[in-house]
Amino acid sequence: MNTGAPFPSLQEAEERVLRIQTKLHRWATDDPNRRFDDLFNLVYDPAFLLIAWRRVRGNKGARSAGVDGKTARYVEAERGVEPFLTELRADLKARSFRPLPVRERHIPKRSGKLRRLGVPTVRDRVVQAALKLVLEPIFEADFQPCSYGFRPRRRAHDAIAEIHHFCSRSYEWVLEGDIEACFDSIDHAALMGRVRGRIGDRRVMALVKAFLKAGILTEDGPNGTASPARPREASSRRCWPTSRCRSSTSTSSGHGARWAGAAAPVRSGGARVWQPTGWSGTRTTSSSWLPGPARTPRR
Repeated sequence: MNTGAPFPSLQEAEERVLRIQTKLHRWATDDPNRRFDDLFNLVYDPAFLLIAWRRVRGNKGARSAGVDGKTARYVEAERGVEPFLTELRADLKARSFRPLPVRERHIPKRSGKLRRLGVPTVRDRVVQAALKLVLEPIFEADFQPCSYGFRPRRRAHDAIAEIHHFCSRSYEWVLEGDIEACFDSIDHAALMGRVRGRIGDRRVMALVKAFLKAGILTEDGPNGTASPARPREASSRRCWPTSRCRSSTSTSSGHGARWAGAAAPVRSGGARVWQPTGWSGTRTTSSSWLPGPARTPRR
Protein backbone atom coordinates (compact mmCIF):
# COMPACT_ATOMS: atom_id res chain seq x y z
CA MET A 1 0.00 0.00 0.00
CA ASN A 2 1.24 3.51 -0.82
CA THR A 3 1.12 5.19 2.58
CA GLY A 4 1.73 8.60 1.03
CA ALA A 5 -1.25 8.36 -1.33
CA PRO A 6 -3.67 11.31 -1.44
CA PHE A 7 -7.21 11.00 -0.20
CA PRO A 8 -9.43 9.25 -2.76
CA SER A 9 -12.88 10.27 -3.88
CA LEU A 10 -15.78 9.07 -1.76
CA GLN A 11 -16.78 6.41 -4.28
CA GLU A 12 -13.22 5.11 -4.58
CA ALA A 13 -12.93 5.02 -0.78
CA GLU A 14 -16.18 3.09 -0.40
CA GLU A 15 -15.10 0.53 -3.00
CA ARG A 16 -11.68 0.04 -1.42
CA VAL A 17 -13.03 -0.29 2.11
CA LEU A 18 -15.71 -2.76 1.05
CA ARG A 19 -13.21 -4.83 -0.92
CA ILE A 20 -10.84 -5.10 2.06
CA GLN A 21 -13.65 -5.77 4.51
CA THR A 22 -14.93 -8.58 2.31
CA LYS A 23 -11.48 -10.21 2.31
CA LEU A 24 -11.10 -9.87 6.09
CA HIS A 25 -14.52 -11.37 6.72
CA ARG A 26 -13.90 -14.26 4.31
CA TRP A 27 -10.55 -15.08 5.91
CA ALA A 28 -12.08 -14.93 9.40
CA THR A 29 -14.98 -17.16 8.34
CA ASP A 30 -12.76 -19.71 6.63
CA ASP A 31 -10.44 -20.05 9.63
CA PRO A 32 -12.07 -19.52 13.08
CA ASN A 33 -8.64 -19.71 14.74
CA ARG A 34 -6.91 -17.19 12.52
CA ARG A 35 -5.23 -14.19 14.18
CA PHE A 36 -4.81 -11.08 12.06
CA ASP A 37 -1.51 -9.19 11.95
CA ASP A 38 -0.54 -5.98 10.17
CA LEU A 39 -3.95 -4.28 10.47
CA PHE A 40 -2.75 -0.97 11.84
CA ASN A 41 -1.89 0.39 8.39
CA LEU A 42 -5.57 0.01 7.49
CA VAL A 43 -6.62 2.19 10.42
CA TYR A 44 -4.76 5.17 8.98
CA ASP A 45 -5.44 4.28 5.36
CA PRO A 46 -6.88 7.37 3.59
CA ALA A 47 -9.92 5.46 2.35
CA PHE A 48 -10.75 4.11 5.83
CA LEU A 49 -10.30 7.53 7.45
CA LEU A 50 -12.51 9.19 4.84
CA ILE A 51 -15.33 6.67 5.31
CA ALA A 52 -14.89 6.92 9.08
CA TRP A 53 -15.26 10.71 8.85
CA ARG A 54 -18.39 10.38 6.74
CA ARG A 55 -19.96 8.09 9.34
CA VAL A 56 -19.06 10.42 12.19
CA ARG A 57 -20.30 13.48 10.29
CA GLY A 58 -23.55 11.75 9.30
CA ASN A 59 -24.34 10.68 12.86
CA LYS A 60 -26.75 12.91 14.77
CA GLY A 61 -24.21 12.95 17.58
CA ALA A 62 -21.95 15.03 15.33
CA ARG A 63 -23.56 18.12 16.85
CA SER A 64 -22.08 17.26 20.25
CA ALA A 65 -18.58 18.38 21.17
CA GLY A 66 -16.06 16.50 23.27
CA VAL A 67 -13.76 17.94 25.91
CA ASP A 68 -12.02 20.11 23.28
CA GLY A 69 -15.28 21.90 22.45
CA LYS A 70 -15.06 21.15 18.70
CA THR A 71 -17.90 19.69 16.68
CA ALA A 72 -17.81 18.04 13.26
CA ARG A 73 -19.33 21.19 11.77
CA TYR A 74 -16.50 23.23 13.23
CA VAL A 75 -13.94 20.91 11.64
CA GLU A 76 -15.64 21.31 8.25
CA ALA A 77 -16.02 25.07 8.43
CA GLU A 78 -12.82 26.16 10.16
CA ARG A 79 -10.19 23.53 9.38
CA GLY A 80 -11.36 21.63 6.34
CA VAL A 81 -11.89 17.89 6.20
CA GLU A 82 -8.79 16.93 4.23
CA PRO A 83 -6.30 18.92 6.39
CA PHE A 84 -7.98 17.51 9.48
CA LEU A 85 -7.70 13.92 8.23
CA THR A 86 -4.16 14.48 6.96
CA GLU A 87 -3.01 15.61 10.40
CA LEU A 88 -4.87 12.79 12.10
CA ARG A 89 -3.36 10.25 9.71
CA ALA A 90 0.15 11.59 10.38
CA ASP A 91 -0.38 11.27 14.15
CA LEU A 92 -1.61 7.70 13.77
CA LYS A 93 1.21 6.74 11.46
CA ALA A 94 3.81 8.23 13.85
CA ARG A 95 1.99 6.55 16.77
CA SER A 96 1.75 9.90 18.53
CA PHE A 97 -2.06 9.87 18.63
CA ARG A 98 -3.46 9.91 22.17
CA PRO A 99 -7.21 9.79 22.86
CA LEU A 100 -8.63 12.41 25.20
CA PRO A 101 -11.05 11.70 28.06
CA VAL A 102 -14.72 11.59 27.08
CA ARG A 103 -17.08 14.31 28.24
CA GLU A 104 -19.79 13.01 30.53
CA ARG A 105 -23.41 13.77 29.71
CA HIS A 106 -26.65 12.62 31.26
CA ILE A 107 -29.77 12.14 29.16
CA PRO A 108 -33.23 11.29 30.50
CA LYS A 109 -34.63 7.75 30.20
CA ARG A 110 -38.27 6.79 29.86
CA SER A 111 -38.25 5.62 33.46
CA GLY A 112 -37.37 9.12 34.63
CA LYS A 113 -33.80 8.16 35.50
CA LEU A 114 -30.73 9.50 33.74
CA ARG A 115 -28.55 7.59 31.33
CA ARG A 116 -24.84 8.27 31.54
CA LEU A 117 -23.10 8.91 28.21
CA GLY A 118 -19.52 9.69 27.28
CA VAL A 119 -18.90 12.04 24.36
CA PRO A 120 -15.48 11.60 22.71
CA THR A 121 -13.79 14.32 20.68
CA VAL A 122 -14.31 14.36 16.92
CA ARG A 123 -10.73 13.16 16.39
CA ASP A 124 -11.28 10.22 18.70
CA ARG A 125 -14.60 9.37 17.07
CA VAL A 126 -13.03 9.22 13.63
CA VAL A 127 -10.27 6.89 14.84
CA GLN A 128 -12.82 4.72 16.63
CA ALA A 129 -14.89 4.53 13.45
CA ALA A 130 -11.80 3.56 11.44
CA LEU A 131 -10.99 0.87 13.98
CA LYS A 132 -14.54 -0.41 13.72
CA LEU A 133 -14.30 -0.60 9.93
CA VAL A 134 -11.24 -2.82 10.30
CA LEU A 135 -12.30 -5.01 13.23
CA GLU A 136 -16.01 -5.49 12.63
CA PRO A 137 -15.72 -7.80 9.57
CA ILE A 138 -13.38 -10.05 11.57
CA PHE A 139 -15.47 -10.39 14.71
CA GLU A 140 -18.74 -10.63 12.77
CA ALA A 141 -17.61 -14.09 11.67
CA ASP A 142 -17.70 -15.29 15.30
CA PHE A 143 -21.23 -14.21 16.22
CA GLN A 144 -24.18 -16.57 16.25
CA PRO A 145 -27.23 -15.94 14.06
CA CYS A 146 -29.31 -15.40 17.21
CA SER A 147 -27.17 -12.42 18.32
CA TYR A 148 -28.68 -9.05 17.45
CA GLY A 149 -27.08 -6.31 19.55
CA PHE A 150 -24.84 -3.71 17.90
CA ARG A 151 -24.45 -5.61 14.65
CA PRO A 152 -24.86 -4.32 11.10
CA ARG A 153 -28.33 -4.87 9.66
CA ARG A 154 -29.53 -6.13 13.04
CA ARG A 155 -31.69 -4.37 15.61
CA ALA A 156 -33.84 -5.00 18.66
CA HIS A 157 -36.95 -5.37 16.52
CA ASP A 158 -35.44 -8.46 14.91
CA ALA A 159 -35.01 -10.07 18.34
CA ILE A 160 -38.63 -9.22 19.15
CA ALA A 161 -39.74 -10.78 15.86
CA GLU A 162 -37.88 -13.98 16.77
CA ILE A 163 -39.60 -14.05 20.16
CA HIS A 164 -42.95 -13.58 18.48
CA HIS A 165 -42.17 -16.47 16.15
CA PHE A 166 -41.35 -18.78 19.08
CA CYS A 167 -44.34 -17.69 21.14
CA SER A 168 -46.73 -18.46 18.30
CA ARG A 169 -45.34 -22.01 18.10
CA SER A 170 -45.97 -23.44 21.58
CA TYR A 171 -43.09 -21.74 23.42
CA GLU A 172 -44.45 -20.05 26.53
CA TRP A 173 -41.67 -18.30 28.43
CA VAL A 174 -39.31 -15.43 27.66
CA LEU A 175 -36.35 -14.77 29.93
CA GLU A 176 -35.17 -11.20 30.38
CA GLY A 177 -31.94 -10.12 32.05
CA ASP A 178 -29.83 -7.01 32.27
CA ILE A 179 -26.60 -5.81 33.83
CA GLU A 180 -26.87 -2.25 35.04
CA ALA A 181 -24.19 0.04 33.60
CA CYS A 182 -22.69 -2.89 31.71
CA PHE A 183 -20.36 -0.87 29.52
CA ASP A 184 -19.18 1.23 32.47
CA SER A 185 -18.05 -1.80 34.42
CA ILE A 186 -16.85 -4.25 31.78
CA ASP A 187 -13.62 -6.03 32.69
CA HIS A 188 -10.93 -4.50 30.49
CA ALA A 189 -8.55 -7.42 30.92
CA ALA A 190 -11.20 -9.92 29.87
CA LEU A 191 -12.22 -7.74 26.94
CA MET A 192 -8.65 -7.35 25.71
CA GLY A 193 -8.20 -11.10 26.03
CA ARG A 194 -11.13 -11.72 23.68
CA VAL A 195 -9.82 -9.18 21.20
CA ARG A 196 -6.34 -10.72 21.40
CA GLY A 197 -7.81 -14.04 20.34
CA ARG A 198 -8.34 -12.62 16.85
CA ILE A 199 -5.96 -9.66 16.63
CA GLY A 200 -2.21 -10.18 16.64
CA ASP A 201 -1.23 -6.59 15.72
CA ARG A 202 0.17 -5.03 18.89
CA ARG A 203 -0.33 -1.52 17.53
CA VAL A 204 -4.05 -2.13 17.14
CA MET A 205 -4.21 -3.66 20.60
CA ALA A 206 -2.40 -0.65 22.07
CA LEU A 207 -4.86 1.71 20.37
CA VAL A 208 -7.87 -0.19 21.70
CA LYS A 209 -6.36 -0.19 25.19
CA ALA A 210 -5.68 3.55 24.97
CA PHE A 211 -9.36 4.21 24.33
CA LEU A 212 -10.36 1.99 27.25
CA LYS A 213 -8.00 3.89 29.56
CA ALA A 214 -8.85 7.39 28.30
CA GLY A 215 -11.11 8.11 31.26
CA ILE A 216 -14.10 10.38 31.80
CA LEU A 217 -14.18 14.14 32.36
CA THR A 218 -17.00 14.88 34.78
CA GLU A 219 -18.11 18.18 36.24
CA ASP A 220 -15.91 17.41 39.23
CA GLY A 221 -12.83 16.78 37.08
CA PRO A 222 -11.23 13.82 35.29
CA ASN A 223 -12.30 10.41 36.43
CA GLY A 224 -10.98 7.23 34.89
CA THR A 225 -12.85 4.79 37.11
CA ALA A 226 -16.28 3.28 36.70
CA SER A 227 -18.77 2.28 39.34
CA PRO A 228 -19.11 -1.49 39.90
CA ALA A 229 -21.89 -3.31 38.12
CA ARG A 230 -25.04 -4.12 40.01
CA PRO A 231 -26.69 -7.14 38.39
CA ARG A 232 -30.41 -6.74 38.04
CA GLU A 233 -32.52 -9.73 38.88
CA ALA A 234 -33.55 -11.65 35.80
CA SER A 235 -37.26 -11.91 35.20
CA SER A 236 -39.49 -14.25 33.27
CA ARG A 237 -42.75 -13.40 31.61
CA ARG A 238 -45.51 -15.63 30.39
CA CYS A 239 -45.99 -15.29 26.65
CA TRP A 240 -49.11 -16.84 25.21
CA PRO A 241 -49.08 -18.08 21.62
CA THR A 242 -52.05 -15.89 20.73
CA SER A 243 -50.54 -12.73 22.16
CA ARG A 244 -48.48 -10.19 20.25
CA CYS A 245 -45.55 -11.13 22.44
CA ARG A 246 -44.54 -7.70 23.65
CA SER A 247 -42.14 -9.18 26.17
CA SER A 248 -38.59 -8.97 24.90
CA THR A 249 -35.00 -8.90 25.91
CA SER A 250 -33.41 -5.63 26.91
CA THR A 251 -31.89 -4.85 23.53
CA SER A 252 -33.74 -1.55 23.26
CA SER A 253 -31.70 -0.16 26.14
CA GLY A 254 -28.42 -1.42 24.72
CA HIS A 255 -27.43 -3.40 27.80
CA GLY A 256 -26.86 -7.10 27.36
CA ALA A 257 -27.74 -6.76 23.70
CA ARG A 258 -24.95 -9.05 22.54
CA TRP A 259 -26.69 -12.11 23.88
CA ALA A 260 -30.23 -10.86 23.52
CA GLY A 261 -31.37 -13.46 21.02
CA ALA A 262 -29.27 -16.30 22.39
CA ALA A 263 -31.60 -17.32 25.20
CA ALA A 264 -34.35 -18.99 23.22
CA PRO A 265 -37.58 -19.75 25.08
CA VAL A 266 -37.77 -23.15 26.76
CA ARG A 267 -40.32 -25.54 25.33
CA SER A 268 -43.24 -26.31 27.61
CA GLY A 269 -42.71 -29.52 29.54
CA GLY A 270 -38.96 -29.77 28.99
CA ALA A 271 -35.66 -28.06 29.68
CA ARG A 272 -34.21 -28.31 26.19
CA VAL A 273 -33.18 -25.02 24.57
CA TRP A 274 -33.90 -25.05 20.89
CA GLN A 275 -31.06 -23.76 18.73
CA PRO A 276 -32.24 -22.30 15.42
CA THR A 277 -30.71 -23.90 12.36
CA GLY A 278 -30.79 -23.19 8.68
CA TRP A 279 -30.27 -19.45 9.01
CA SER A 280 -28.32 -17.55 6.40
CA GLY A 281 -28.19 -14.30 8.33
CA THR A 282 -24.43 -14.17 8.83
CA ARG A 283 -23.32 -15.53 5.48
CA THR A 284 -21.54 -13.26 3.07
CA THR A 285 -23.07 -12.32 -0.24
CA SER A 286 -21.36 -11.82 -3.55
CA SER A 287 -21.50 -8.02 -3.26
CA SER A 288 -20.92 -7.35 0.43
CA TRP A 289 -19.54 -8.93 3.57
CA LEU A 290 -22.42 -7.50 5.62
CA PRO A 291 -24.85 -10.06 7.00
CA GLY A 292 -28.32 -9.99 5.57
CA PRO A 293 -31.36 -8.96 7.61
CA ALA A 294 -32.39 -11.39 10.31
CA ARG A 295 -34.83 -13.98 9.06
CA THR A 296 -37.49 -15.90 10.85
CA PRO A 297 -36.03 -19.35 11.60
CA ARG A 298 -37.68 -22.34 9.97
CA ARG A 299 -38.24 -25.48 11.96
